[in-house]
Amino acid sequence: MITLVFGHKSPDTDSTGSPLIWSWYLNEIKGETAKAVLLGEPNTEAAFVLKRWNQAKPEIVDGVTAGQRCVVVDTNNPAELPETINDADVVQIIDHHKLVGGLETKGPIDITIRPVACTATIMYDLMGEDTVKMPEEIKALALSCILSDTLEFRSPTTTDRDVEVAKILAGELGVSIPDYASEMFAAKSDVSAYSDAELIRMDSKQYEVGGTKFRVSVLETTAPDIPLGRKESLMETMKQVAQEDGVDEVLLFIVDILKEEATLLIPNDRVKAVAEKSFATSVSGDTAVLPGIVSRKKQIIPNLAV
Repeated sequence: MITLVFGHKSPDTDSTGSPLIWSWYLNEIKGETAKAVLLGEPNTEAAFVLKRWNQAKPEIVDGVTAGQRCVVVDTNNPAELPETINDADVVQIIDHHKLVGGLETKGPIDITIRPVACTATIMYDLMGEDTVKMPEEIKALALSCILSDTLEFRSPTTTDRDVEVAKILAGELGVSIPDYASEMFAAKSDVSAYSDAELIRMDSKQYEVGGTKFRVSVLETTAPDIPLGRKESLMETMKQVAQEDGVDEVLLFIVDILKEEATLLIPNDRVKAVAEKSFATSVSGDTAVLPGIVSRKKQIIPNLAV
């Protein structure tokens, strides 16, 4: 049976590249039959990476059938996976997020969750000596994933191992990390073709804090003035998205990669209260600038309070 390899919904660069990396490894090194798929359209940066390295966009699937053999990467959260995931045969999880719980498997499985910034870093280490067999495009995908998830090593999630692996890959590819990261971030910042709802859901995850359900959305950009120029329409659409997605509030953080700060949109008093309680700030308008905040996983989610 073919093994499907996929990451979370609203795929970013790591959840687009890592399924391709691991399906290559399973096919070419382990002698298994595997296929990378996506649970949605890749974001602009991920689409750029695929085009830059001549990789076809993996097939987008809506769900998985009962008994389907699967490898889950870059998440272990059932809320970010197909509703039918517990009916599938999940045989492996490779992830760098906290253990959420809720996944049920048909039997014992191989789970690797490590405190690094990127799934591709874990995969590189799991491959061991077989990394010498990685073709250029697979090395490039791994490098892209690491640079994306670490924001070119600016994110507090970055570890020494992420940096070490990225430098090894860049050296083997003959790629300048600063130049290539700038290309990636420019692609990520081009959001002109996306509707407000698409922007809100592009890099977004659902969390519950103190009984309040949030959709926590992040827009990482080197041109924050572009999404901030759509502030009023974005805040109006946030209400619509909250209703459609069954959450109490949408929290939208616009992360300025170069300044290393986030701007949180404040559409109402409840979000204002969350901002002030979570980030020790005083809000007087419809935005809150949060210096040093760039990571949803390490800085935003752990601090959310209601």
